[in-house]
Amino acid sequence: MDNGSIIQIFIMLICVVFSAFFSATETAFTSLNRVVIKTMAKNNNKRAQKVLKLTENYDKLLTTILVGNNIVNIALSAIATVFFINNVSKNFGATVSTIVVTIVVLIFGEITPKSIAKENAESFALSVCYLIRFFCIIFTPLCLFFGIFKKAATKIFKSKNIKSPTENEILTLVDEAQSQGEFGEDESELIRSAIEFNDTVVEDIFTPRVDVVAVEYGASNSEIAKVFSSSGFSRIPVFKESIDNIIGTINEKDFYKTVYNHSAPIDDIINEPFFIPASMKITELLQSLQKRKGHFAVITDEYGGTKGIVTLEDILEELVGEIWDEHDNVVKEIEPIGKNSYLVTGSLDFEEFCEFFKIKTETEMNSVGGFVMEKLSKVPEKGDKFEFENLIFTVTQTNEKRAEKIIVTIKQ
Repeated sequence: MDNGSIIQIFIMLICVVFSAFFSATETAFTSLNRVVIKTMAKNNNKRAQKVLKLTENYDKLLTTILVGNNIVNIALSAIATVFFINNVSKNFGATVSTIVVTIVVLIFGEITPKSIAKENAESFALSVCYLIRFFCIIFTPLCLFFGIFKKAATKIFKSKNIKSPTENEILTLVDEAQSQGEFGEDESELIRSAIEFNDTVVEDIFTPRVDVVAVEYGASNSEIAKVFSSSGFSRIPVFKESIDNIIGTINEKDFYKTVYNHSAPIDDIINEPFFIPASMKITELLQSLQKRKGHFAVITDEYGGTKGIVTLEDILEELVGEIWDEHDNVVKEIEPIGKNSYLVTGSLDFEEFCEFFKIKTETEMNSVGGFVMEKLSKVPEKGDKFEFENLIFTVTQTNEKRAEKIIVTIKQ
């Protein structure tokens, strides 16, 4: 083997090293956690600042990496072909060169460096930032040249049907951002709630008729004061004869300020009721309440009766989660009580129940209590029991002809 062949081997080794470098750099800059890099940059880490600057012009960075990778791989193939023709066989040298170069590039120039870079993306990017920046500078003319072709190709093949990301795609992105540490659990949950906010209807969040705390028109001031005190609510509906005939709402502050302490008639503080259908979107309701400067709406059923009520607090809780104040009794809607057993409230949203226990079923019922009644085909009684999929339901407490507490046990 002459000196020329030794030089060729040396050059081929350098090409393999740079092939590995460009491949690993591409993977590292694609996989790195920008939050980690931004934090380091804010702490005056010079390399992190350089990495962040490179990622801000990712198109140029990617073009530099691809140009460099192709140059070294093409050079490796050409030199290897000459080497094997001179040292192996003039007839089969090209074939041997193709086989050897393909194997070497795949193992040492692609798979291995990319795998290592993916596992150590941030540290690798920090270690090579100055070198890749050097290549970005010297390849600038080539980047500009290929950039012209890129823009031309983009204009020619640009899709006319530009699709906005779907809700599911956005939720997937949120999940990925959370798994990568860019969002915390609370931030992710808030974004999911905001995305799903538009699809929520009043029926999903309302307080049903049987749970509505109200006072009858003509009740004494002491009776009304007792209702305010025991319920802890700041607004209470007023009805005549039946809860189906709600004539308005009264505010606790107005009641004590105007009626209770100064003996003014109750009619002076009754606010006109705001009636809405159960199918109304909560976004529309929120806008309506803002215009009316209200906090309270009465939901009517198809017969004109009262189906329930919904408050501004209910709407906000759908977005930010449960809001408890000093008057509320904090209730755990799903509480572990033993191995594979949980105490579940009947008012729990059935979708949340299905998500927690990882089951799927179709039902028109909105609550766990409604689902229990549907499966029993009768008014639930204490001790009623049934099985559904891998779950055993046992009614332990009833109230107002409905299941209030249910023990749910996962079958093993």
